[in-house]
Amino acid sequence: MEAIGLGTILTLVFLAFALLVAYKSVAIVPQSEEFVVERFGRYRQTLAAGINLLIPFLDRVEHKVLVLERQLDAFDISVITRDNVEIVLETTVFFRITDAAKSVYRIRDVPLALRTTAESIIRSAAGKLELDDIQSSRQQMNDEILKNLREAAEVWGLEITRSEITDVRVDEATKQAQRQQLNAERERRATVAKAEGERQRVELEADAQLYEATKQAEAIKLTADAEAYAVVKKAEADAEQTKVIAEAISNNGQPAIDFEILKRQVEAIGNLASSDNAKTIVLPTDVTKTVGGLATLQDALRQKGGD
Repeated sequence: MEAIGLGTILTLVFLAFALLVAYKSVAIVPQSEEFVVERFGRYRQTLAAGINLLIPFLDRVEHKVLVLERQLDAFDISVITRDNVEIVLETTVFFRITDAAKSVYRIRDVPLALRTTAESIIRSAAGKLELDDIQSSRQQMNDEILKNLREAAEVWGLEITRSEITDVRVDEATKQAQRQQLNAERERRATVAKAEGERQRVELEADAQLYEATKQAEAIKLTADAEAYAVVKKAEADAEQTKVIAEAISNNGQPAIDFEILKRQVEAIGNLASSDNAKTIVLPTDVTKTVGGLATLQDALRQKGGD
């Protein structure tokens, strides 16, 4: 009985030891974690998600690190801007661990380290800007803070995925000053808009006057050109008439001269008769003689021309 009891105990002990060895030899890592393994107190390796084998009693899982993206609780940072306005920035930081070993051996309290570093970087970035720039260029400042925070956190095995300034708070006196400034800006814009409208009205009126003057000048020029053209044509007609008379005189001699003189006399008498101012017309006794002479000369010129 004693021998059987001892064998059973030994068997149970062996089985228990085998189970213990098997348990110490296998590490199952969840998808959202990484295990940091030490051997004799020194860093050995980092186990990724899945089943991993260990040397029992030598290798030991010392740290289980969560690698999911996490968010720091929102915290307030008091900042003095470049124009000496004290404001409070509400900030939050999103991060995840990319190197589990660095996150446990280089820094003890990751959230506290990130918060302290973020406060320093944000104060430095906001101190270079004025209050209006912080409120209007918040995304630009977020980008600058994210870049600097990433560089600082890389040594701890962390990746900063986002850094957000969620709110900018100022005291009541500053708010009142901002309201006054906003009202002044609105009044300035209204004044500028009114002045701009007046300037455009004056410009349009000036353009209209210039257009009208231009058209009048063009009309005067066209009228002058037409009158000049008429003068030229009349001069050409007179010259042609003189040329014809000269040729007639050259060809017909004295009868042509007499004909032209008699013609001019008849035209003068006709103009005098058609005048509105002429109430009584006294004609010389030799008018019929003049008309008769004109007819005689005309017949003579025709006969000579026929010859």
